[in-house]
Amino acid sequence: MRQLYYIAILVASLWAATPLQAQEENETETTTQQTRRRSPQASRGERQEKKESGLPDLTVRAQDLNERLTQEIGNARWQRVIYRQVDLMKEPNAPLYYPTRPMNGQQNLFSTIFQLLGDNKIKAYEYLDGYEEFDEAHLIRFKDMLDRFYILYEEVPGKGGEEPTYVINESDVPSADVRSYYVKEAWYFDQNTSAFDVKILAICPILSSTGDMGETTMPMFWLPYENIRPYISNATIMTSNLNNATTFTMDDYFRRRMFEGEIIKTQNLMNQPLQAYCPTPDSLQNEQARIEAQLTGFEQSLWYQPDTTQVADDPKAAKKAKKTVAKSTTEKAAKATTTKAPKAQKSAPVRSVRRRR
Repeated sequence: MRQLYYIAILVASLWAATPLQAQEENETETTTQQTRRRSPQASRGERQEKKESGLPDLTVRAQDLNERLTQEIGNARWQRVIYRQVDLMKEPNAPLYYPTRPMNGQQNLFSTIFQLLGDNKIKAYEYLDGYEEFDEAHLIRFKDMLDRFYILYEEVPGKGGEEPTYVINESDVPSADVRSYYVKEAWYFDQNTSAFDVKILAICPILSSTGDMGETTMPMFWLPYENIRPYISNATIMTSNLNNATTFTMDDYFRRRMFEGEIIKTQNLMNQPLQAYCPTPDSLQNEQARIEAQLTGFEQSLWYQPDTTQVADDPKAAKKAKKTVAKSTTEKAAKATTTKAPKAQKSAPVRSVRRRR
């Protein structure tokens, strides 16, 4: 009997101690959370770790702004895809090239892209001429990209099963060797908003190298513009040598079409570039001018224009129209001034007085 009594007391004590232990654990977790919230040093440390890369993470506001700026062209009734080559050695495109090394808190476009790829904030896709696919099957690993283009790096293995990191010196980043870009853009007409606009779909940096065979160019990878826009919308650039204020961003530079690029290809059924059917430089320039005229001509044909605008483009037709108008006005004035004399009315016959008598 005494053994059963002791066993019942032991079970009762254990049952009473279990909720007390859980309550103590809950109180300990609550105290720890309050300490973290009240401690400014912990939050500062976390912010400092996030800012080590130099590119802050996207906030909810930045993500919302990026979604609102996204142009939907899936329902467009008219669309034409154009490929351009933007030469950074030309003065209008120089803001995307300089400075070739980070200086005074500024860096060029490729340095920003390279840093985003190293931090795994954006993804690069394999370069395919005319058959761009932005899916998991065509992803390019950062390490494979470094090995393909012979960029020196030091691999640091991750701790606890984490992915390895790569240490690259600033002098080894080929930002000065990327001297041009391919820009893929879509000209479209949205019938819902009655707007004719241009959307940049993707960009591709082109690496230039000089060797025994002379200068060679190699497209590196495709980057969807929507993925890099939230980051370059905060990267300010200087667009003029006369005004040193950085009043524009890289996103403004693309969206306002401040760059100059030559058309190298249009999307077609045979996937042919312009050089495939334009063998001479003159024929290539004529074809580029013809395509540009088609784009502007389609936009002008969307809106009603009076006949006078069509005559004003041709000086001979305008001169002929002026002569015709002057001649017609002269003839009208002559008709108005020369009036016919009224006909003389016939007088009634007067009877002789002698006959009345």
